[in-house]
Amino acid sequence: MKRRTFFRTVLAGSMLAALFSLRAAADRPVASVSDSTIASGVSVEGVDLSGMTPDQAKDALQAKADSLASTPVTLRYGSSLICATLADFGYTCTNLDIVDSLVPIGKSGNIVERYKEQKDLENNRVDYPLSFSVDFRRVKDFVSTCSAYNCDPVEGQLLIGEDGLPYVEGGTKGMSLKTEESARAVSQAIENWTGGNLTVDLLYDEISPDVTYETLSLVKDVLGTATTDYSASSGNRAVNVENGCSLINGTLLWPGEEFSVTQAVTPFSAENGYMPAPTYEENRTIDSYGGGICQVSTTLYNAALKAELEITARSNHTMMVSYVDPSRDAAIAEGVMDMRFVNTTDAPIYIQGGCYGGQITFVIYGHETRPANRTIEFDSRVLATMQPGGYSLYPDASQAVGYLAQTQSPHTGYQAELWKIVYVDGVETDEVLINSSYYQSVGTIYSVGVMTSNAAVQQALYAAIGANNLDAVQQIIRTGTAPQPQPQQPAGAQQGAAASQAGDMDDNVPEDGSAVVFVN
Repeated sequence: MKRRTFFRTVLAGSMLAALFSLRAAADRPVASVSDSTIASGVSVEGVDLSGMTPDQAKDALQAKADSLASTPVTLRYGSSLICATLADFGYTCTNLDIVDSLVPIGKSGNIVERYKEQKDLENNRVDYPLSFSVDFRRVKDFVSTCSAYNCDPVEGQLLIGEDGLPYVEGGTKGMSLKTEESARAVSQAIENWTGGNLTVDLLYDEISPDVTYETLSLVKDVLGTATTDYSASSGNRAVNVENGCSLINGTLLWPGEEFSVTQAVTPFSAENGYMPAPTYEENRTIDSYGGGICQVSTTLYNAALKAELEITARSNHTMMVSYVDPSRDAAIAEGVMDMRFVNTTDAPIYIQGGCYGGQITFVIYGHETRPANRTIEFDSRVLATMQPGGYSLYPDASQAVGYLAQTQSPHTGYQAELWKIVYVDGVETDEVLINSSYYQSVGTIYSVGVMTSNAAVQQALYAAIGANNLDAVQQIIRTGTAPQPQPQQPAGAQQGAAASQAGDMDDNVPEDGSAVVFVN
C-alpha cells in the first residue's frame, strides 16, 4: 500500500516537472530556419509562397507580375483593332515589398498561439493581392499612335449598275481620334481590370460627308423619262447631241436646287466637244457650234415634266422642230434662252442621260412620293396653223456669182398649248396649262453667191437681194451682167409682173447642178 503511494507520488512529480518545462519552453524564443520563411498557407495573387524565403517569394511574385503585364489588350477604333499588352502602358507592380510583412505570420506569441495560427493558415489559406499602376504618359503615347487610323469622310456618289438601276458608293463618315479622352479611358479600364483579355473602345469625333449613303439610298425610283430620235441628223449634229447629253449625264440635284441646261452644256466651242451644225437664228437655219443642242434640252424638258419638277425657264423655238410635238420643245441659246427647273422633291434627284441607236434618253431618278393611283399625261393642242408663203434671199460672200442654193424649206407656223391631264384611279380629275407657244411661218430661203470682181454685177445682186427679187437674181446669174433700167410701167402692169415672178419662182431656178445647190 505504501509502495503504490510512492510511485504515484513520483509520477505526479515527473508530470508536473514536464509541464513546467514545456511552459518554460513556450515562453522562451526559439531560433530556427522556419523563422525566415513564409508560413504554410500564405499566397499572394494566387501564388503559393509556403516555405519560401523572402527573396524566393519576391522572385515568384515578380514572375507573376510579368505574366500579368503580358496580358493582351485590344484597342477598338471604329472597325480597326489595335493590339497591345499591359506592359505597353507601363503596367507595373507596386507592392512586392508585401513579402516582408508575410514572413512574421504564424511566428508571434507562445508556442501554443503559434501552433494555433499555423493550423488556421493550413485550414483557411490566405491570399493577398498585388497592387499595380499604369504610366499615363506611356498610355497617351501609345494611344496617340492610333491616330494613324484616322480617316476622312468619303462623299457618296450615285452610279448606274449593269441592271440600269442606281446604286450608292461611298457616303461614309470620317473619324478623328480624341487622344486625351481615349488615354483616360484606357487607363481607367486597366485600373478596373480583374482578369482575362481586355478590350477598350477608343473615343473619336465622327465627321459626316456632305453626301451620305443614307441620303443617296432614297434615290431609287424613276420619276420621269423621255426619248427623242436624232437618227436623221448629220454627223456633226449627232456629235453635238451626244456631247451635250454626256455633259448632263450624272448630275445630282439636291432638294431646292435649280438646274440650268445652258450652264451645264456651254460653252459651245470645239474645245468643249462641239462641231458646227445647223441651228435656228431668227427665222432661218445657219451652221454654228453646238447645232442640235436644243434637242438635248428638249428631251430633258419632257423628262422633267413627267417628274413634275418645277420648270422655272423654258422657251419655244422660233420655228417648229420635227422631233417633238408643238409646245413640247425647249430652245436654248447662250446668254439668251435657257431651260431650268428646280428639284421640288424631298430627296436628291439623279439625271441619267444616254444616246444609243440614234435616240437620246434622259431618266430622272429620285424618291417617289406621288400616290400610286395617280397618273398624268401631256396633250399638245394646236390652236392655229399659219401656212408659209413667199421666199427670202440672203447674200453669201463666200460663194461666187452663179451660186444659188435653197438653204431652208418652208416652215408652217403654229400657235399651240401644252396641257397636263391628271387621272386618279383612271378618272380625269384635273387639267393644267403648262405653256403656250408661237412658231413663225417661214417661206423658202435661198442663199445667193455675190463674190465677183465685177463691181456692177455685185452691186446689182445686192440690190436684187435687198428687194427680195428672185427673178432679178436669176436674170443676173444667166446674163452675167447688171440689168438695164426698165421703163416706168403702170401700176397694174407692175403687180402683174410681180405675180408672174412669184408664180414662176420654182420654174425659173436653173436645173444645172453647178448653179443651184439644195441644202436640206
